[in-house]
Amino acid sequence: MRRVGIALALFALALSGGGWSHGLAQLAMVATWALAGLGLVLIVGQTGQLSLGHGAMMAVGAYVQACLVSIGMPSPLALLPAMAAGGLLGLLASLPGRRLGGLAFGMSTLAMALIVEELLVRLVPWTGGAAGRVVPPFVIGPWTLGSPGGQAALSVAMLVLAWLVCRRLIHSRLGRAWRASREDESAAAAIGVSAGAVRQQAFAAGGVLGALAGALSAHWLGYLSPEQFGIGLSFELLMMVFVGGVRAPAGAVLGGLVMVALPQLIATLRGAVPALGSGAAGLELLLFGAVLVLIVLARPAGLAGGGR
Repeated sequence: MRRVGIALALFALALSGGGWSHGLAQLAMVATWALAGLGLVLIVGQTGQLSLGHGAMMAVGAYVQACLVSIGMPSPLALLPAMAAGGLLGLLASLPGRRLGGLAFGMSTLAMALIVEELLVRLVPWTGGAAGRVVPPFVIGPWTLGSPGGQAALSVAMLVLAWLVCRRLIHSRLGRAWRASREDESAAAAIGVSAGAVRQQAFAAGGVLGALAGALSAHWLGYLSPEQFGIGLSFELLMMVFVGGVRAPAGAVLGGLVMVALPQLIATLRGAVPALGSGAAGLELLLFGAVLVLIVLARPAGLAGGGR
């Protein structure tokens, strides 16, 4: 709890100069990123599989949501097929895991992300191609969640619900099977656990969470384009959960707080110190990388300290 309090304090400090609207918009972003991070906690943290294509699952959820809303489907109802599409993509991404392992399997997920990004450019009637497409605000009955407060409220509510579900899964029989397959496949097989099957279930669950994050972010951003879901996003999500703690659901939340608050703090520092002005090009990226390295060195298991 102390680590969570420190992270929240840093987040509040980073956003203190932007006003309530700015702070709520950033809070919605943190919750959305943490939703996607929870999917990686299940895939990477629990089963030990390397996923380099999680951004593709967010992309599928975002574009399915945008297409369904554009033809008149209510926003809350459109979340269900969007999440189902993400789960299906996660299931497909896990299939090479029956024959590949380690880095080779991670490269197969990276290839999947590249394929999805290319399809987003090619399927112009549905995705808008390279020009992108506009997404309307999220609507629940008579309420339109176009303000930062509404966006933050829905994002946090979804994050809390997803966090509870993930905690339940991790402590269930399925969660124990995930960890058994991660630690020793042969021993897991000896007690009747099929490593391939349980990893497919983890990828499907992670895809559902990634697609939910993508569907919500589509409404918050208001505009979608393929470059938003490039391989850079997948690496940022992976870095986020390793910084926060890949073995624990709280790690996704802490990682999201760090990834959103740290650039804000660096920008504030640059504005407060004249010597760090316009003459120091690229300083934000340098400081951002240095702080992340320090966090990883000081807390190899992540800020949440999940697992030895």
